[in-house]
Amino acid sequence: MNRFIEPGPDFRELFLSFEHTAFRLETRDHYGAPYEQESLRRFLADEPDDLPWMRSWLDMIREATAAGRLFSRVRVVSTPLTDYSRFGVWCSRFTTGAGEDIRYLERGRAEDSGLPRHDYWLFDSRTLLKMHFDDSSVFLGGQIIEDPQEIVRHNHWRDVARHHAVEREAFAAEQRLQRV
Repeated sequence: MNRFIEPGPDFRELFLSFEHTAFRLETRDHYGAPYEQESLRRFLADEPDDLPWMRSWLDMIREATAAGRLFSRVRVVSTPLTDYSRFGVWCSRFTTGAGEDIRYLERGRAEDSGLPRHDYWLFDSRTLLKMHFDDSSVFLGGQIIEDPQEIVRHNHWRDVARHHAVEREAFAAEQRLQRV
């Protein structure tokens, strides 16, 4: 039976309890996370920002990396990049610095590769969390999927996405981003 997890302690526990790998496929050109809005505004205004909302996430990545666990993600992006996607590339320099492996895949290539159009997290290749968003791209929570065939399919999509994606530094250079 599938169950729905809202943002909060149960959701965070997934990131603290995985043993080996946590993989995320991001498919949206914008996320409506309220906690990012001020940092996005500062980024677009070319103002300094120390990303206070990201500190606990970076600490968690550092701890996982030190323990030999891997956080990775592939971001599917439209080109030319949206302002939000440029902001995401800039923010990813901090998460990659903490140990996360972030890669980028242009939307056309993702579609040609048969990747899904939904976001998900895959923990240890066996726990699948399909993410749900409202019409403003605000994260509502995720559905834990227990169907083995769906889990295998999402593992396959992870492998395809990682195979075709470009590492963050190379992608930023390709896009000739000024502020990376």
